[in-house]
Amino acid sequence: MSSPTTPGPSGPPPRHARGAARPGRARGSAAAALVAVGLAAVPLAWAAADGRGAPEPAPTAASAPARTAAPSAIPEPTPTCTPSPLEERAAAVLVVGLPGVTRADDPFAQQVAALGVGGVFLAGGNAYGADQVSALTAGLRAAAPRPVLVATDEESGRVAHMRDVVGPGPSPRRMAAQGSPDDVRAQAAATGQALSAVGVGLDLAPVLDLDDGPSGGVIGDRSFSADPEEAAAYGLAYARGLADAGVTSAVKHFPGHGRSAVDSHVESSLVEASLDELAATDLLPFQRAVDAGAPVVMLNHLQYAALDPDLPASLSPRAYALLREMGFEGVAITDSVGMGAVNLRWDFPAAAVQAVSAGADAVLTTDGNHAARMRDGLVQAVRDGTLPEERLSEAAARVTALAGGDPVAMSCLDVDLPELGPGAGSEVDAGVATSAP
Repeated sequence: MSSPTTPGPSGPPPRHARGAARPGRARGSAAAALVAVGLAAVPLAWAAADGRGAPEPAPTAASAPARTAAPSAIPEPTPTCTPSPLEERAAAVLVVGLPGVTRADDPFAQQVAALGVGGVFLAGGNAYGADQVSALTAGLRAAAPRPVLVATDEESGRVAHMRDVVGPGPSPRRMAAQGSPDDVRAQAAATGQALSAVGVGLDLAPVLDLDDGPSGGVIGDRSFSADPEEAAAYGLAYARGLADAGVTSAVKHFPGHGRSAVDSHVESSLVEASLDELAATDLLPFQRAVDAGAPVVMLNHLQYAALDPDLPASLSPRAYALLREMGFEGVAITDSVGMGAVNLRWDFPAAAVQAVSAGADAVLTTDGNHAARMRDGLVQAVRDGTLPEERLSEAAARVTALAGGDPVAMSCLDVDLPELGPGAGSEVDAGVATSAP
């Protein structure tokens, strides 16, 4: 997109601490993950080879293990946990915008909140001052049936949807050129404090893409640097500054948007880079972020010849598999599925089903007018076997935990989300000199 720990008194309670790596999944480098994804089948039980979700076949009598004893007369125990209704789990994976809404008592805002979406996205048109945004976020939370994420897109520079709340700021490229990572962390902390004070708990920033092209390019000056290590150092500094203020960051746009000059708001394009090239460049900042405990990663809408060349990364099983093989255990969120690179091929409900089937936990759209259709599409996909219920439950649990809700009550699944580590100075991140004390 041009495009919660604890955001403040009105925000969600603290979420789960970072857990140990999932059994059977080795944490490793981007290069190792690429090898795994490139040479093996997609490691998702629900992902078919063609990228469409498909349920696993039921075991046949021939494949079932032979019984060694007569069946017990004792009935199977009744499950001790019942997940939330399917409709609630489907709504919980949606993060939706509220076009034109500035007041929580707007009928459309009330409708979306009552739907039980996992999050709402506030754009520039929703915000014209701190008091107004505070009232809006408080009202949305009061209308929601459970804790809800309140997200925005505040990168500083030209993508700054909360400029009227946090004030103007330099572009990431300028920040990196004029200051140290410590300076960027301090600036991001100030931004985070302003966001937290108005009830915003998730910032869809920073950009970890590599770009040294024209400032006004699709990424351009939204990138901290074309050097992978430097982009990682400054990007992590920005993310940690937000965390210092209790705001969760979402690093983007995985697996890296810097190689394409095509605006995915309009159309998609194919990135021809090999697996080795991606591992050595574009993926390196994301690997640094994953290793540091980044809680949220946003996937872009470009197509990658090394992954699923006919699918945007946001809808690609191999892209999500790559991210997980890199060690990521947090919330994977799509860029807005209303952008042309997706919406010209998939309507909103179909895009939501494809994204969650592929491995997305949260599906973003800046237009909440489609939220009910997207929820209903996910429900129908589970019922007709296109989307395994286990995959939807996993996604709903992660988003619920991120919002500060109870993932067990939602999906009967306990999840441990990563938390961004405090870091130990800029030089630890990437060998970039810190400012003098």
